Amino acid sequence: MATADAGPGFVKEHVRAVTAVVSVVGYAVVIGAFAGLIPIPDISRELVLVLSDLIAVINTLALTALLAGTYFIRSRQIRRHRAAMLSAFGLIMLFLVVYVTKVGGGFEKSIVIEQGQFLAAYAGIVEPLYLGMLAVHILLSVVSVPVVLYAVVLGLTHTPAELAETSHARYGRIAVAAWTVSLALGILTYVMLNHVYSWEAVRRGALLLLVAGPSLRR
Repeated sequence: MATADAGPGFVKEHVRAVTAVVSVVGYAVVIGAFAGLIPIPDISRELVLVLSDLIAVINTLALTALLAGTYFIRSRQIRRHRAAMLSAFGLIMLFLVVYVTKVGGGFEKSIVIEQGQFLAAYAGIVEPLYLGMLAVHILLSVVSVPVVLYAVVLGLTHTPAELAETSHARYGRIAVAAWTVSLALGILTYVMLNHVYSWEAVRRGALLLLVAGPSLRR
């Protein structure tokens, strides 16, 4: 009996506490990687570039799964909704591993708008716009973590009938909205940084300085 209470039943009865603990651990891992507190082996420049592209692919797949899951729940296809949302969640976990490896072992990128590139004459507008989208992407990524986790843990520990009596749908809608915008902006900023404009490497942990403005980048 004690074993059962310490297993899935415990999680089901303490969804908020479990969500809080897992969220804190996730935040600690990312902050530790940014601050260099987690021993991550250095990786080559070439691998950093590969991981950057891989992150974009993962985010695109996650966004696709998320939108599919939204369609499935609206058409009352519960099993497909569950599969799509768990796929999206799994992809985001994969993203976290790849991102921490890239940031902790490599470097980050700062946008550079060179003469002759698209809308280069309006660099004074384009660069702040890019940094603003990046800031929103990061902010939504951070604040959506506990909301997403809460909806996922509820979904994993309750039957569809039980979920109807919980706040799963309400938190799910909030999670989907924040998650969708964050992923879409992440993909858009990736395209701008890697395929429209140029970039320069910045030191590990410089992301907050990067989004604060060009004058603080170096």
